Amino acid sequence: MEERIEFIDQKKEHKEIRKGFLKELLDGSLLTREVVVRQLPFIVFVTFLAVLYIGNRYHAEKVVRNTTRLQNEIKELRAESISIAADLMDISRQSEVMRLVEKKGLGLRESVVPPKKIYLKE
Repeated sequence: MEERIEFIDQKKEHKEIRKGFLKELLDGSLLTREVVVRQLPFIVFVTFLAVLYIGNRYHAEKVVRNTTRLQNEIKELRAESISIAADLMDISRQSEVMRLVEKKGLGLRESVVPPKKIYLKE
């Protein structure tokens, strides 16, 4: 008895597998195979994780944008606060108060008598 060894052209076999896979993918029969059906819960789980990951990413970017906006607003408010405090210090000096009183013509005069302390006996 003589054994015959058949040589299969590997390139031809690879092309047939590729054509078969593409055909099965397009007509949907690939999704009905038992291997794919058994892995369906895992595929759904991985898809769920991917959607969760994408949602988490969008949320994180939103939080970062909001944080940056708030930090810029804080810087602006701090600068405004410093500016207002400097203006208030300037306006509250005695010489500036007297100038404003004279300018508005309120008829007030500066006291020449120093203030006195009042003591209460208990």
